[in-house]
Amino acid sequence: MTTSILATMLMVCVSGSHSNVAPDDTTVVLQGVTVSGQRQRDFQMRMSQSAVQVSHDYLQQHFSGSLMQTLEGIPGVKAMAIGSGQSKPTIRGLGYNRMVVSEDGIKHEGQQWGDDHGLEIDQFAVDRAEVVKGPSALLYGSDAIGGVLNLYTNHVPTEPLSGSVQLFGRSNNEQLGMTVKLGGRHAGWFYRIGATLIDYADYRVPTDSIQYYSYWIRLKNRRLRNTAGCERDGSVTVGYAGYRFHTDLRISDSYSKSGFFANAHGLEVRLSDIDYDHSRRDVDLPYQWVNHLKLLSHTSYQGDGLRVEANLAWQNNHREELSEPVSHGYMPRPDGTLERRFVKNTLTASLALHLTPGERHELSTGVNGEYQHNRRGGWGFIIPDFETASVGAYAMDSYTVNDRLKLNAGIRLDYAHTHISSYHDWFLTPTVNADSVYKERSATIGRDFTSLTWSAGVNYAVGHWVLKANAGKSFRVPIPKELGADGVNYHIFRYERGNASLDPEESYQLDLGIHWDNDVVCLQLDPYVNYFPNYIYLNPTAQYVEGLQLYHYTQARVLRYGVEAQATWVIDRHWGAEMKGEYLYAEQLSGDKKGYTLPFSTPWSVDAGAKYSFQWHGNTFVGLDARIVGAQHHIVPPEKPTDGHWTLNLSAGKQIALRGSKLNIALHADNLLNRRYYDHTSYYRLIDVPEPGRNISLMVGVEF
Repeated sequence: MTTSILATMLMVCVSGSHSNVAPDDTTVVLQGVTVSGQRQRDFQMRMSQSAVQVSHDYLQQHFSGSLMQTLEGIPGVKAMAIGSGQSKPTIRGLGYNRMVVSEDGIKHEGQQWGDDHGLEIDQFAVDRAEVVKGPSALLYGSDAIGGVLNLYTNHVPTEPLSGSVQLFGRSNNEQLGMTVKLGGRHAGWFYRIGATLIDYADYRVPTDSIQYYSYWIRLKNRRLRNTAGCERDGSVTVGYAGYRFHTDLRISDSYSKSGFFANAHGLEVRLSDIDYDHSRRDVDLPYQWVNHLKLLSHTSYQGDGLRVEANLAWQNNHREELSEPVSHGYMPRPDGTLERRFVKNTLTASLALHLTPGERHELSTGVNGEYQHNRRGGWGFIIPDFETASVGAYAMDSYTVNDRLKLNAGIRLDYAHTHISSYHDWFLTPTVNADSVYKERSATIGRDFTSLTWSAGVNYAVGHWVLKANAGKSFRVPIPKELGADGVNYHIFRYERGNASLDPEESYQLDLGIHWDNDVVCLQLDPYVNYFPNYIYLNPTAQYVEGLQLYHYTQARVLRYGVEAQATWVIDRHWGAEMKGEYLYAEQLSGDKKGYTLPFSTPWSVDAGAKYSFQWHGNTFVGLDARIVGAQHHIVPPEKPTDGHWTLNLSAGKQIALRGSKLNIALHADNLLNRRYYDHTSYYRLIDVPEPGRNISLMVGVEF
């Protein structure tokens, strides 16, 4: 089976590195993907890692609810859906604290260890994006072990007044939203203002009932009760852009509120007096809200053979989970509804120098540091209070041998300190000698971590070919949850316990890239192999604590390898076709689960689509795409296998030029045939909840 999958992928070819680059004299736009000869070659030669550029137009045309669902069409990139309004990103099967999300050069820091909330970033404020696959610790330090999602909101207006107004909606959860952006520039000074409002109802699934453990739960009108929510985002940027000097200051605030599926969170429907079927748009207990406030400053200076960049940011992430007070274990019924509170403040600073000492050398060096301060609250416990501080320095040299050959190498040194505070229950627990104690769930821990990482790569171009190879070592500091967790995680139905003796996670990876492009056909193949001497993951046990299965953090040697492939064909000036796919294999080489894969491992998938473009009162296109996902039988008990599935998706768009402005219309229909299927990476699969049914997204906007 594996051989046939790989053979199919080799025929298909991919990586998506050509997702919208700046146009050239010979440019063809296909499904939001730009094939552009020399520009494409220049981008491929820029770095030896697999990378994808995503333009603003791509984000508009592929709007699909959340930012990560919009980017999910890129091979190797997945969105772990959380209800209907949010999702978490993964790159090549690695997410959470194994990938970095960077906004305008600053690492986004929230409670990303959590399974039940997405990115606290306004997706409509993003002007463009870049996905770097594979280890990127050289520039970003810890957490970039799986890759980096770079988001850019730093577009500088060129007119005294410009902007856009967009209205959008989705059928499945009856989402309604509006976003407004304004900007202007005068004598070098500029400003940008943005605001987004979103409201959505409980989402629908193609089933009348689900099974949670031994309970059969009927759904009213096929909706998951209490999964409605809202989002409110705003940002203001002011700055100065001169010939050599640029500086800007940006403040943004993102607020979201969403309900937890009531039938799963402690079976509230069975125990509660709340009428969850009263309205499909209200948010009752249990629910969560999160507010992310960010203040970011960016300054750069461009001299002769020198560019200096400085970033400084402060982030405040405040998240609360509220639930009806219930007793479990020895805990009595608590007062109030505040189950958990997390308040995290993060200070980040970086300074980078880019030197060009000669025509062939490009030297980059820099230092960055970060301080995190996180405090908990509420009557429930899962992670302790903590502070972390880290600092790192790097140097990287890129040497152009000739027009065909380019070499690069770099090294980085990091130091990090983590301090975890002790925590004792607020209630008494009996012991074996009949005494009652305030049980300690987290002890005081102080850990220091040091790591030396490196990277080296080569790019070679000849004719229509670009060949790339990159080898590197990355690392990841164990997060406080992995070191000190001890509590119930209702949202993924398990009891989690940390391990204070965990070592830093290390990764060695080899990436290869084969790219061929003649402006009509573009083929790309990106194989990779990844070895972890000490991968950290939650290992299921046979024990039960407070009625839920106990998972504890452990480490094992892990081997991962895979391939991404993509082929695009410009048939003529109207028709284009695209096929892309990916395959990932993971195996534990040591530990209790030796021979097994990793939990929630991504199955293989293939997408095939065609697009027809024509002129009808403006630029118009219609596209049809079929997505095939393989079965996943390589599991870690007590996981269950997941059957394969396929869905049919439709997209259409239109752009009409108006006087001094343009009208954009984008339509996207997911799961057009309303098929019932399960996503192996979704924790809702564990309680028999299928993925959402047919979902039609519509966006109408005016740019001026």
